[in-house]
Amino acid sequence: MKRFYLFVYFVYVAVAALSAQMLVGSYNIRLNVSSDSVAGNGWHQRCRVICDQVNFMSPDIFGTQEVLHGQLMDMLEGLDGYDYLGVGRDDGKTRGEYAAIFYKPESLRLLDQGNFWLSETPDRPGLGWDAACVRVCTWGKFAAQTATDDEAFYFFNLHMDHVGVTARREGAKLIVSRIREIAQGAPVIVTGDFNVDQNDEIYTIFTTSGLLKDSYAAARLRFAENGTFNSFDTDLYTESRIDHIFVSPETRVEAYGVLTNSYWQPDPTSATTIKGHDAPQEIDFSRYIRRQPSDHYPVFVRLSL
Repeated sequence: MKRFYLFVYFVYVAVAALSAQMLVGSYNIRLNVSSDSVAGNGWHQRCRVICDQVNFMSPDIFGTQEVLHGQLMDMLEGLDGYDYLGVGRDDGKTRGEYAAIFYKPESLRLLDQGNFWLSETPDRPGLGWDAACVRVCTWGKFAAQTATDDEAFYFFNLHMDHVGVTARREGAKLIVSRIREIAQGAPVIVTGDFNVDQNDEIYTIFTTSGLLKDSYAAARLRFAENGTFNSFDTDLYTESRIDHIFVSPETRVEAYGVLTNSYWQPDPTSATTIKGHDAPQEIDFSRYIRRQPSDHYPVFVRLSL
C-alpha cells in the first residue's frame, strides 16, 4: 500500500509539472504601411501567414509589437481562440501602435492588467527622452485555469525606441522598476522588440537586474539559425537578437526557437514550369518569390514557471 501511495504521489508531481508548462512568444508583425504593399509585402497577404503560423504553434500567450488597430481586428478574426489586452500608444485608446498581448482564455485567466509609457510621465501617453516615437508597455496578471490566484504570473510586453539611445536606457530602467513594483516577487515574463541586441549595454540592464534572465541563454534546447530581424530579405543573416523573451531566474526554459518560416508568391517574370534536379519527372516546379511574413522573425519559448 505504501508503494501505491508513493506511485500516486510521483504521478501527481509529474502531471503538475507538465501542466505548468507554457508556450510563450514574441512577434513584431510589422505595421501596415502602403510602401510595403508596393514592395510586395502588403499586410493583406502577410496577415493570413502570421495567423496560420501562430495557430499552428498555438502559444498560450504571446506579445506583439507594431500592431495598428485595424491589424488588431484582423488578427482577432484570423487567430483561433485568442483574446487580447492593450491600448494604442498615442492616446491610450485606439490610436497608434499597440503592444498587444494575446492569450488563450481556455488556458489562462486574466486577473489584472495595465499600461505604462516609456517616458518621464509613464502614467499617460507621451514622448520620452530622445525617443522618435511614443512607446508603451502593456502588462497582464494571469493564472492558469487550473491554478489558484496565488500561483499567478505577470506578463509584460513592449517595443523600445529605434532611435533614442537615452530613451532605451531610461526606458529599460523604468521597466525593471515597474516590474519590481507591480509583480512584487511573482514570476515574470517580459517580451518585446527591444531594438538592442545581446551585446548592448542596455540589454544588461535587464539581465543584471536580479529579476530577469534571457530565455535564449537559459534554454535547455535551442533552435535559432538566425537573429530576429530580417528586413524582409530572406538572404540576410545576423547574429543580433533584438526581440527577447526574459523570464524570472527561477523559471525553467525547456526550449527556445527563432522561427524563420517563409511563404511564396508567383514570380510574374517566370511563367514556365521546370523540372527539378534528381526529382521525379511527374513533379513540375515554378519559379516563385520567397517572402517573409514580417521583417522580424517570431520567437517562441517553452517554459515552466
